[in-house]
Amino acid sequence: MTYVYPVVSRRAGGISVGINLNPNSACNWRCIYCQVPNLVRGRPPPIDLAQLRAELDEMLDAVVVGDFLETRVPDGQRRLIDVAFSGNGEPTSAAEFPQAVEIVVGILRQRNLLPGVKLRLITNGSLIDRRGVREGIAAIGAGGGEVWFKVDAANSAAIARINGSRTKTGSVERRLRLCGELCPTWVQTCLFALDGQLPSEAEIAALVDFLGRCRDSIHGVHLYGLARPSAQPEAGRLSRAPASWLDAVAAYLRQEGLTTKVNP
Repeated sequence: MTYVYPVVSRRAGGISVGINLNPNSACNWRCIYCQVPNLVRGRPPPIDLAQLRAELDEMLDAVVVGDFLETRVPDGQRRLIDVAFSGNGEPTSAAEFPQAVEIVVGILRQRNLLPGVKLRLITNGSLIDRRGVREGIAAIGAGGGEVWFKVDAANSAAIARINGSRTKTGSVERRLRLCGELCPTWVQTCLFALDGQLPSEAEIAALVDFLGRCRDSIHGVHLYGLARPSAQPEAGRLSRAPASWLDAVAAYLRQEGLTTKVNP
């Protein structure tokens, strides 16, 4: 399949059916922990919406009606949790993003899978100023879905180092608040050691302060560590953060009144 794929998601807690609108592995960011091989800067090719519809129908037939869960999924995770716009790059960079959302929402409603199966968008939030992106996000919200909005750091130097982006913290905050107005939004934050060094106390303090300021716009924080090896040149420089350290960061966030889920 070109656009649709299944994955056992540790954070979702079961099967996630992914929608990949970046089959050419092109993204406008380059996160150093990204697991996508041959990642390039750029935009996706034109999306064949008819093919996307057919692939999603076929996958849902296998998962919901067929024996996919029994034959392909480990015990304890044999449930369809969500359909997620994720894939090999920034989903909202596709010009057809709002039309793709409309197709997915329509299929899920036709199969009576909403609201039990969650529709999610996993995004870096950088393109929310585009009208079509906002329309797609609003449609996800209207379908009972949610957004997972990437915020790995809260100062410009760290954003450039981790995400390969020149995005400023003020722009992240404005876009995050806008996203929260359009659709229920969670922040997703990946923390890890680089060259054996965990983020500094100052960087964590800045992150906690930033997310605390935004708590009225978000439902909470997904705090997670490295699960699979990076496919980027920095892979050898990355290592997992201790679970106890992640728990300590989560405690700081909870003190700010933020619901925080940890997946080390």
